[in-house]
Amino acid sequence: MKALFNQLFDYNFYCNRKLIEECATMKEVPAKSAALFSHILNAHHIWNHRLLKKPHDFGVWQEHSMTDWQDIHYDNQRTSFEIITNTEDFEKRVEYETTEGRTFANDLKDILFHIVNHSTHHRGQILMDFRANNIEPKALDYIFYRR
Repeated sequence: MKALFNQLFDYNFYCNRKLIEECATMKEVPAKSAALFSHILNAHHIWNHRLLKKPHDFGVWQEHSMTDWQDIHYDNQRTSFEIITNTEDFEKRVEYETTEGRTFANDLKDILFHIVNHSTHHRGQILMDFRANNIEPKALDYIFYRR
């Protein structure tokens, strides 16, 4: 299970890094794309902190300057790899509180998968926004990453 999650988070890291690199070449990043990418970073941060039982530093829709994206991204990735490395039981139930104050519990494996899946979902929205702004996005499909 560790190998699978390491691979999925490596893919997530690769895709986010590619988006950061692509945005760095633009004169202006579309506003919707910038907001969605900040949301990806925030959600990953929030979930990591829930798993570590620590307070989070960002709001769900807090926007970050593009100059901060890479640092937040690297910190998210490093933290997720530490969680995976230090986990012996991926079936462990994790209780957490949502940003609305509701309490839930899910298996650790489901939360980890959610982080990657959530990021993939919003990256798809970013790529559609790029196209709507006449920007041809780079392919970020998992199979291209694995080739």
